[in-house]
Amino acid sequence: MAQKQQGRKIYRTAQGKQIDLDLLIKRNELTPAIGNARVNARGDELGPGGQILRSREEVIKDYYNGITPVDDEPVKKTSSDPTDAEIEMMNEFDDEEVVKEQPKQEIEWVEDEKGNFVKKGE
Repeated sequence: MAQKQQGRKIYRTAQGKQIDLDLLIKRNELTPAIGNARVNARGDELGPGGQILRSREEVIKDYYNGITPVDDEPVKKTSSDPTDAEIEMMNEFDDEEVVKEQPKQEIEWVEDEKGNFVKKGE
């Protein structure tokens, strides 16, 4: 089976120079990163003097070993309507009074012979 070849990242600048990004990345792999992260461009943890304390593979392995899966719990549905106690608490702090909405009655609609929808019984 033929393998898909990785395309080399070679770019041409506005001045006509060619830049091989893959080669540039490989050359600077062990260069310490700028900032206070204490890592190199590859992702290895660095100690004093730029010595590699832990390789990138060790860092990744420790990260994924420390993650514990979340237990699946059924989702408890709660009503989005506020309770009477919540309404009283809101009324204490608000200038406008909160009124609990009455449940809407279902109105059934029927299609008449012209294709219009009218209330059932009309």
